[in-house]
Amino acid sequence: MNDSNRNDPYDDPDYDKNRPSALAGSASAAPENIASRNVDPALKPGWERATLEKLAFAALNEQKATRRWKTFVRLSWLAFFVFLVWFAMQRSTATSVSTPHTAVVEIKGEIAAGADASAEFVNAALRAAFEDEGAKAVVLLINSPGGSPVQAGMMSDEILRLKAKHKKPVYAVVEETCASAAYYVAASADQIFVDKASIVGSIGVLMDGFGFTGLMDKVGVERRLLTAGDNKGFLDPFSPQTEKQRAYAQTMLDQIHQQFITVVKAGRGKRLKETPDMFSGLFWTGQQAIELGLADNVGSLEYVAREIVKTEEIIDYTRRENVAEKLAKRFGAAIGDGAIRSLKAIPSIR
Repeated sequence: MNDSNRNDPYDDPDYDKNRPSALAGSASAAPENIASRNVDPALKPGWERATLEKLAFAALNEQKATRRWKTFVRLSWLAFFVFLVWFAMQRSTATSVSTPHTAVVEIKGEIAAGADASAEFVNAALRAAFEDEGAKAVVLLINSPGGSPVQAGMMSDEILRLKAKHKKPVYAVVEETCASAAYYVAASADQIFVDKASIVGSIGVLMDGFGFTGLMDKVGVERRLLTAGDNKGFLDPFSPQTEKQRAYAQTMLDQIHQQFITVVKAGRGKRLKETPDMFSGLFWTGQQAIELGLADNVGSLEYVAREIVKTEEIIDYTRRENVAEKLAKRFGAAIGDGAIRSLKAIPSIR
């Protein structure tokens, strides 16, 4: 049934058939709006820049944190080493002890530069002991096979100087061994106390080394040594030794030996019962040393403090390597020192 009053839009001359209706437009727009709301942010324009900025800022923050941590660690180590230096200075500072006591300075091990029994360490300890008003006497506690005559001579001279300046007696107490350069030092004491079985003496000088010229000839190795000066290669272990060089070295050893003998005679004086073998490099037991006048009596450190000094309190002034020095050697100083020693070709004199 046709409704004559109903207007057909297609009959309207102004109606555009190709124009979408409002309903169709709203229906098609809805999916577009929903899709635009569900788009991944990473797919939005400029997402690459934002991501790079985030990564850059994260890297900068990490670098800042690393730098702060490194700075903290370095400052901590610096504070630690400053504390060690301060602690070492506090320990090395001589303080006056008012109460009467017996001062002890140990001489143990090889007498050599850089060792615990070096003139640098021993003389510093001696000065601290003599300058302390509470120290009634100084005891040298010795257990050493000897070593450098130069270091021993420096110790001996310092002992004599301090004795004359401070008017305090010096006693040497031998434990196991007091030989060669160690006895050189002990001879400067007013009295020497030993154990019956101690090893005492060895008043002599030696220079040792090796010669490889015969071995080199056998294996066909040629030594190529260039020098400016006829004696510049003197004592080179890979070159033959001439009689002139041997005589020169022997003269030098004899001179040092005579210096040693002079110190012993001056220190022991009339107590010394000289024999043909006394200065030959032989050594004796403590009991024999007393009979020969090389020592005075049997006694320990406690005996000397109690019976001789009459002051039983004992204070050790020995200068020892502190913590900072040990760390320095551990972290490289000893490496250079060892390399230098390994390159030394001239034999040592003891």
